[in-house]
Amino acid sequence: MKKHKILVIGAGGQLGSELTQGLWNLYGKENVIATDIKDPQGILTQGNFEILDVLKQKHLFEFIQKNAITQVYHLAAVLSATGEKNPKFAWHLNMDGLIHVLDAAVEFKLDKVYWPSSIAAFGPTTPKKNTPQDTIMDPTTIYGITKQAGERWCHWYYHKMGVDVRSLRYPGLIGYKTKPGGGTTDYAVDIYFKALSDKKFECFLKPDTYLPMMYMDDAVKATLDLMEASSEKIKERSSYNISSMSFCPSEIAEEIKKHIPEFEITYNPDFRQAIADSWPQSIDDSKARLDWGWNHRFGLKEMTREILTNLPVYESLTAQ
Repeated sequence: MKKHKILVIGAGGQLGSELTQGLWNLYGKENVIATDIKDPQGILTQGNFEILDVLKQKHLFEFIQKNAITQVYHLAAVLSATGEKNPKFAWHLNMDGLIHVLDAAVEFKLDKVYWPSSIAAFGPTTPKKNTPQDTIMDPTTIYGITKQAGERWCHWYYHKMGVDVRSLRYPGLIGYKTKPGGGTTDYAVDIYFKALSDKKFECFLKPDTYLPMMYMDDAVKATLDLMEASSEKIKERSSYNISSMSFCPSEIAEEIKKHIPEFEITYNPDFRQAIADSWPQSIDDSKARLDWGWNHRFGLKEMTREILTNLPVYESLTAQ
C-alpha cells in the first residue's frame, strides 16, 4: 500500500489547525507536515511544522519534491471581511496560491488535492433558501469572486489535466480552538468567547440574519470523508454544497442564555451586514449526502453545549 505524505498549507487558520489534528489521527503525525507563514501556536506545536509561503512557487515545488508529498490540503486564503479591505492582495493570494498548488499537482503527479470553497461564491440573486448545488452564482465580495473562480479552476484541472482535486462549499465554521479570523460568519465564533469572558456581546449583524453554519468537528469530518471517498463517488469537481444548520444571532444568543442566563447581546450592524445579506440562508447539500454519504452530527443545541463545556478547559490548558 502506498504511503501517504500530507502537506497542509495555511494550517494556522481556524480550519487548518483542527483539520491537521484530524489528519494526525488518520495518517499519524509523522506523515503530516503543517505549514503557514507564521510560527506555529497551540496544538500545531505538537507536530511537524514548517514555514511555507504558497505564493513562492519555486519554494513550494522544492518543498513538495523534497518531502515526497502525495496529497495537499490548500487552505491559505484571505477571508471575506478582510478581503474587502485589501481586494487586490486577496485576489493574489486566493487565486495564485491555488494555481501554484494545482500546477504542483500536475508536475509531481499528486494523488489528491483539497481546496475549500464557500457559500460566499453565491450572491444576491442566488435562491436564498435551500440553495441548490447548481444555481446562479453572482458573488459580490472579492472573497466570493475568488471562490467562484477557484471552483472553475478546479473543474478545469480535473477535466483537462487529470488532477484529483476535491472541494466543499463551507458555510460559516464555528469552533473554539482558534480565535475569529476575519470572516463575516465569525460572529458565531466570537460570541462564545465573549459570553464566557464578558457575559455580553455586540453583534455586527442584525438579530434576524439567518446564515448556514457548521460546527468545526463536522467540517473536519466532512473534509476527511470527502477525501477518503473513492474517486468514482465524487461527481462534483467544482465544489460540493455542505451544511448542517442555519440560525440567526438572536437564536444563538437564546441558546447561550440557557447555559449563561445573565448573557446579553446588542446589535450594531456594520459593512458585514451587506455581505451576509448577499449569501444564502440555508443550503441544500443532498448531493453530498447522496454521492459520498455525508451526514452531520451537530445542531445548534449540541454545538453550544459542546463549546461552553470545553472552551474554558481548552483555554486553561493552552495558557499553561
